[in-house]
Amino acid sequence: MDSKNIQKNAMQKSAEFTFTPPPEAPIFEPTAEEFMDPLGYIAKIRPVAEKTGICKIKPPARWQPPFSLDVDKLKFVPRIQKVNELEAITRLKLLFLEKILKFWELQGSPLKIPMIENKTLDLYCLKFWVDEEGGFENCNNPKKWRKIANTMGYSQSTITMNFLKSNYEKILLPYEIFEKSKADILKTVKKAETKTEIKDENETGKQLFKEISIESITKLRNENVTDEKPHTSIKKAKTGSDIKPDHDSGKIKMDFEEIKRNRELRKLACYGPGPKMPGLNDEEFDITKSRKRPRYDLDPLAIYICAICQKDHRDDLLLICNGCSDTYHTFCLKPPLSVVPDGDWRCPCCIAQEVHKPAEAFGFAQAEREYTLQQFGEMADKFKSDYFGMSGHLVPTNVAEKEFWRIISSVEEDVTVEYGADLHSMDHGSGFPTKSSLNLYPGDQEYVDSGWNLNNLPVLDGSVLRFINADISGMTVPWMYVGMCFSAFCWHNEDHWSYSINYLHWGEAKTWYGVPGNGAELLENAMKAAAPDLFKSQPDLLHQLVTIMNPNILMAAGVPIYRTDQHAGEFVVTFPRAYHAGFNQGYNFAEAVNFAPPDWLKIGRDCIMHYKNLKRFCVFSHDELICKMALEGDRLDLDTALETQKELVHATEEEGRLRALIAKNGLKNVRRTAFELLGDDERLCEICKTTCFLSSLSCEDCKHMACLQHAISEEFCRCALNKKTLFYRYDMDELHIMLQTIDFRVNSFDKWMTETKNILLPTAPDIGRLQKLKLLVDEAEELKIPKCTLLTQLKEEYTKATDNVEPIVIELDDD
Repeated sequence: MDSKNIQKNAMQKSAEFTFTPPPEAPIFEPTAEEFMDPLGYIAKIRPVAEKTGICKIKPPARWQPPFSLDVDKLKFVPRIQKVNELEAITRLKLLFLEKILKFWELQGSPLKIPMIENKTLDLYCLKFWVDEEGGFENCNNPKKWRKIANTMGYSQSTITMNFLKSNYEKILLPYEIFEKSKADILKTVKKAETKTEIKDENETGKQLFKEISIESITKLRNENVTDEKPHTSIKKAKTGSDIKPDHDSGKIKMDFEEIKRNRELRKLACYGPGPKMPGLNDEEFDITKSRKRPRYDLDPLAIYICAICQKDHRDDLLLICNGCSDTYHTFCLKPPLSVVPDGDWRCPCCIAQEVHKPAEAFGFAQAEREYTLQQFGEMADKFKSDYFGMSGHLVPTNVAEKEFWRIISSVEEDVTVEYGADLHSMDHGSGFPTKSSLNLYPGDQEYVDSGWNLNNLPVLDGSVLRFINADISGMTVPWMYVGMCFSAFCWHNEDHWSYSINYLHWGEAKTWYGVPGNGAELLENAMKAAAPDLFKSQPDLLHQLVTIMNPNILMAAGVPIYRTDQHAGEFVVTFPRAYHAGFNQGYNFAEAVNFAPPDWLKIGRDCIMHYKNLKRFCVFSHDELICKMALEGDRLDLDTALETQKELVHATEEEGRLRALIAKNGLKNVRRTAFELLGDDERLCEICKTTCFLSSLSCEDCKHMACLQHAISEEFCRCALNKKTLFYRYDMDELHIMLQTIDFRVNSFDKWMTETKNILLPTAPDIGRLQKLKLLVDEAEELKIPKCTLLTQLKEEYTKATDNVEPIVIELDDD
């Protein structure tokens, strides 16, 4: 489906709410034996689970870790979520509605949104479908309005069609005309103001304001002149006690830009240089306080000139802007005003400035109060029971799910919830028992040491994140989440496209939606197509974790989506690059962390290239991780060593190619540096924001740094080559030695593994078997083979063979 059809489909679905739950993600129930090896089990289910992006794992019934946080001591400040603002299309509608309301309010005509069929008229959809029909001018027959009414989900009666047409004409058409003509109006006003600059022969470069004497005003009035008057950027000139009769003193020598910047200086320029009349009330004197301004009512000695036509006739139809004090004829405006507005009025320039202010990046505000777990739970339970009119735990999950998506898609609903998200376990402690937990019971030690304890999983043997020295909060150190009904987590995938795992300690269910990694780009394209204006103003919106979209809209665009309900005591695993989103059914407590088995390494490198294109910051250096693993090869199992070898080959080849290109350009300055000792902000590429490790190019003149990929591009600085230095962590010889070391490790490991598998076969010959088993056990120690299933089997077989030999030796001695 192309972008335009995706957008049309999204508009149609947003008009009439429906929700069909996506298909269920797979659920896995490991045996007690399978559950002993977390990474091994996840690798086992991966071929099935990664096709849906997410899966649920139910631990064996006996595995029930205690909740180790002190519920009275945990305090947190939650985020505030206005539920319907989370949805991309609903947010677009709200932003558009805000513009329309502001447009009419600034013109002194506050707008009341009309109702149709007991619903608020969807102005955003109305404009979209009229534009699809070629604009208002082309919607000149009932057939087109019937089609528009139908696509918007309204009845196709004559009354409805006329209602849509008349409200478009009354509310949206003036805004359209304004949008199309604002450039011309701004240009006209700017041109007129340029003409008003008056140069003083003795003060070159100074701009003066021209003051009009009382005699000239009287003369003009007596002649009843209605033709063009002398142009002046002051739309009124004042005479009287504030202006001295001497014309020379009436020349005000001020810097024009300073006057534009300072409202008070502008007033002084208008009123004249002398002191204000004693006893005059400033509030009464301010001409911007009045709206309908016949010239002689307010000040019989002032001239008001229209900023567009530059004439002062028809002063009964001249309006003064509340924002900038410029004056305009009602009939010179586009569209023209039929009546003088009663409320405050702003000119086209001020309206354009207000209506088109760049929208602030959307995000979540923090709540004003701090909660304990008990206080938050009481608030959350009351909210849900009040909302549904029944005890919260009695509300079926499918009912809450449908209601969540109904609220999400409604402009009218104003449901606000709070979410205790991203609570750092380093600050608050973990829900799982750890070595530092207080009051541990004897049976708790099993859970302290368990691989499924989220404090342990990221650093298990076989997880490459254990080679990262720093504690990365949320990635290698768990985050905790305290949810309430309708609190949500928006579409996102994990940093560096790593795996993630979430455990629901207790409480009501958490509903998840997942997209497999191979559908990530489909989701990104579908969301951008459905809400293009939103992504135009904020291109990195999906990285901000603040936007959700109805799964049905995405599924209609071809995005594969699956769902699951996670209950207390269950895990949900997300796979590399899998987008996921969801919401909480009620009060609950969850904990989550990232992990990365060896199969992630290639995906992690792909992610770095993707981040470079997006100019997105990394959480850690991928090259640094690879080199650290290669240097600590004796800690690697065969799978990890093989993946590390592939990554190091790729990194070495690419580094050699780029360094050769830079050397060919004539760079001579080369210096070694320990990048790992620098802060991440001190080794960022100026162009792509990646974290440098193997090398970088720095310029001593402009102080810029770039990765080698961008150092040779036209985007980097053009300073002289002799001002630039190539910094490197390892020279190419060292990288090749590192590669040879990991190659030897892999080959030795592979040879040992093949021989061990052969000797353990039932068909293996008995002659010399004991000696061969001992040789392989010794070789495992020499090679520092990490603990694995194969090594365990080898040692068990060697022990069994040794025990069988001893009785035979004893019998021979007796004979």
